[in-house]
Amino acid sequence: MSCNRWLHVQRRNATDGCDIFGHVVPDSIAREIVIDAPPERVWAIVTEAQHLAGWFSDEAEIDLRPGGAMLLTWHAHGTYRGRVETVEAPHTFAFRWLRREDAEGSTLVVMTLTPEGASTRLRVVESGFADLTWPEDERTRHADENRVGWGVELAELRAYAVR
Repeated sequence: MSCNRWLHVQRRNATDGCDIFGHVVPDSIAREIVIDAPPERVWAIVTEAQHLAGWFSDEAEIDLRPGGAMLLTWHAHGTYRGRVETVEAPHTFAFRWLRREDAEGSTLVVMTLTPEGASTRLRVVESGFADLTWPEDERTRHADENRVGWGVELAELRAYAVR
């Protein structure tokens, strides 16, 4: 049995009175940072291939329109596909991660940019983990890896933005 780090649901077994611990995969991850750059600059950094390859992946291709394709390559981890869902410059950008082997297994990443003085508050929410049709331990591992990954990537974005 896998261990979910976020939530354990305790229920009482009606037949023997024993406690049973079930696991619930988190449906979303949310991260928020303030970047010392205006929204227009942050928008370019999160939506343009040359910038994505500077802080997020090693290589990037993006057709920046709803339904457009994304291709993100990490030399150490492989190439991953995505599909652009929302483009509302310079406030909201959303895309779906598409699992390499299973185009139906996807999570939705929504980036919301809000001006905050001369800076930008960037909120990233990745959702859909609970709806993936993968085994629970895979969904839990995927959510955990992405939770950690967004923390690392957003720190890299913040540093990239001020170069």
